[in-house]
Amino acid sequence: MEEPIRVMITDDNEVVREGLISIFEGHKDIHVVGQAVDGQDALDKAEKLQPDVILMDGQMPRMDGPEAIRRIKKIMPDVKILFLTVYGDYAGDALAAGASWYLTKDCRRQDLLEAVRALAQSARLKAKQSS
Repeated sequence: MEEPIRVMITDDNEVVREGLISIFEGHKDIHVVGQAVDGQDALDKAEKLQPDVILMDGQMPRMDGPEAIRRIKKIMPDVKILFLTVYGDYAGDALAAGASWYLTKDCRRQDLLEAVRALAQSARLKAKQSS
């Protein structure tokens, strides 16, 4: 059996973080390894937590999502980042910075779960091919 997908959630809104965690609870193939409250916090925690997938909000204090994505991808080029946004704002900037995909926050639970699984699978396939 494969290791669970390691997910880190980055959002400045505690209710959003808790809601995302509740979506993943009960899915044995996904494990939330940590949370970050803004882009700087995500940058500080990503290398230590070694997530397979980072969920990243757009507009946050201290460092916004696109800037955090750019910096995280410099130190962890293989990590997959799923950008979560309210209305698609910042999506172009996030993808240009290195996000793997984006979803709006009004997406269905199933869409979020499928996106996380697909991104993790692509990362694992790439890792197998390079070893």
